[in-house]
Amino acid sequence: MLDRRTIEIVKSTLPLLAEAGPALTAHFYQRMFKHNPELKEVFNLSHQHNGRQPAALFDAIAAYGSHLEDLSALTAAVERIAHKHTGFLIEPAQYAIVGEHLLATLRELGGEAVTDEVIEAWGKAYGLLAQVFIDREAALYQEAAEQHGGWQGTRRFRIHRKVVESSQITSFELVPEDGKPVAHYLPGQYLSLKLSHPSLPHTEIRQYSLSEMANGQRLRITVKRDGQVSSLLHDHFHQGDTLEVIPPAGDFVLNADSATPVTLISAGVGLTPMWAMLESRMADAQAQTLWLHACDNGAHHALKAPLQAQLAKANQLEARVWYREPIESDRPGEDYQHRGLMDLSAVAETLPKQGEYYLCGPQPFMASVVEQLRALGVNDAQIHYELFGPHQTL
Repeated sequence: MLDRRTIEIVKSTLPLLAEAGPALTAHFYQRMFKHNPELKEVFNLSHQHNGRQPAALFDAIAAYGSHLEDLSALTAAVERIAHKHTGFLIEPAQYAIVGEHLLATLRELGGEAVTDEVIEAWGKAYGLLAQVFIDREAALYQEAAEQHGGWQGTRRFRIHRKVVESSQITSFELVPEDGKPVAHYLPGQYLSLKLSHPSLPHTEIRQYSLSEMANGQRLRITVKRDGQVSSLLHDHFHQGDTLEVIPPAGDFVLNADSATPVTLISAGVGLTPMWAMLESRMADAQAQTLWLHACDNGAHHALKAPLQAQLAKANQLEARVWYREPIESDRPGEDYQHRGLMDLSAVAETLPKQGEYYLCGPQPFMASVVEQLRALGVNDAQIHYELFGPHQTL
């Protein structure tokens, strides 16, 4: 616990942080990568360039400073970030490096207001938060290693099969090179790939949702061609090649019993965690499930044939699909039911009032869906979502 004086000093500097804004965390990242370039391997640099990572870190620092007297308010955020960190194999020693550059940034940008007393207070506050993460991540690493078929660090998996799902999306079926079982994971979780290639300036780690329910024998990810790393997977990794895989993680998971109606809502490649949830639900004939998906058109509609196969055999499943701009070969009523952007008023009578809603997709889509659900009377406690990239809220 922090003493009252430390809490008061940290809170007194929050207006200073607000005035600096994300420029403070942008400076922090520039400083850290200059002095510790090895950390570039555990950060998605595209998120640095577009400003998402600095903005997310700034929001996290501000939230932490505002809740020093009641850290329980940050429990959900800590859990989500801790899972992300295990996917990047974050180590305790790296927290010391981050802390060093964070305090140096405060001193360099804060001017005369950042005294030695302020640095000492923020040092204590950061140390407390770092220990919270270190302890939780240690437990997650241990859980991943100790379960049947589990491991810690990286494990080599071979690409057993590549399946083209749409014009932009391909599935990769991965089997362990050692031939041993694969640990169970929860529908909605993701795995991390540690990728090295001559075309990359350094090792990259990327996280991809697992797109089928756990089966103990393989892992499947379904990847959209979007950026250098995903394009590399599409174009230069083929059947028989091996990948370094970090254990599944993530706190966005299906958590509803068979008696609770579930609605799965996605756009584009956001359907990947939804599909693992769908398969899990279809294993129980009583689990009423509504599938709502949006994409540009049939050429971009991944997992269309598997969805139609599920609909043909599962009485507990209902689906509605939106195509933004259908093409000539798309069949109204069969391939899709609605045209344009997803408008939930078209299915308002179908939406369960007491059910659970799971969402995944690009941020603007997610924000629109959450707003529509609220307008239709769905409580925030019923809405669960996963956003791509750095931790954000809607």
